[in-house]
Amino acid sequence: MRKPAYRHFISFVGITSAALLLTACGSGSGDAGGTDASGVAARSVKVPTTDVVSAEKKDEAAAKLLPAGTTGLTVAVSVGGTPPGTTYLADGTTLTGQDVDFAKAVARVLGIELKLEQASFEAILPALDSGKYDVGASNFGVTDERRRTIDFVTYINDGQGFATRKDSKLSKITELTELCGLTVATAAGTTFEATLEENKHVCADAGKKAYQVQTYGETSAIWSSLQQGRSDVVMSTINGLRYAVAHQQGLKFLNEFHRLDVGFAFKKGTALAPAFRAAVNKLLADGTYDRILKKWDTTGSAIDRSRISPPELKN
Repeated sequence: MRKPAYRHFISFVGITSAALLLTACGSGSGDAGGTDASGVAARSVKVPTTDVVSAEKKDEAAAKLLPAGTTGLTVAVSVGGTPPGTTYLADGTTLTGQDVDFAKAVARVLGIELKLEQASFEAILPALDSGKYDVGASNFGVTDERRRTIDFVTYINDGQGFATRKDSKLSKITELTELCGLTVATAAGTTFEATLEENKHVCADAGKKAYQVQTYGETSAIWSSLQQGRSDVVMSTINGLRYAVAHQQGLKFLNEFHRLDVGFAFKKGTALAPAFRAAVNKLLADGTYDRILKKWDTTGSAIDRSRISPPELKN
């Protein structure tokens, strides 16, 4: 877990990159013409820029829980296109988003520096085991399946939901059998894809036509498929769907389907988890936690305490 000093650390200001990359957990959006979600965010949606992190101070008690000699960590994030997921500010180079703010705030509490690196969503968890990254911060839902190989430290509660076009006759998806005969668009390598694939049998069991699952590596492609009629419904994060519906025309949020705790992801057996949990709990206690959620309009995702790899929520 220990990292040597880096020549170029990202120290709670801007993060530069050569280009906007691919995917996230499903929190992006596109306009009625299928415009790339990143372009929409930059042009027509005012991305929050309030600084809710830099006033945070080091907490010695939390910092003492770090493995000896830890001064910096590599954190992998995926770029989804629009808030609250990781996105770019209008300058095209500065990364921002709810996960980024939480990572920066935790780093300040622990007195360490971050090296943020972009990666496709589906590549982050496998890369933790290889040691390429120390932490993954991209709205990773805590599931029992993932807990077998990954450790988590929770910081919000989000989950799975559905959205569709405003002209759709769909009003709510409470059972997956209500998707039978439809085409569902979602992001590759996510809990949404896993849920849909694992339960495809429900339609056959009910004597109905199976639903089809279309997966995409780019968030903009998900929304383009919906707007252009190649899919009937989108399954993604609750917060991401609500944001897309609030900021783009022609969409409607259907409902929450399954709540999940969301956490920082680590290699199984990490020694970093206790320090990260203490840091999140410090943010909860001093008010920074609430300020981050208010900034990204996700106060409905608040937790009362951080936990290490809790069992998957059943609802």
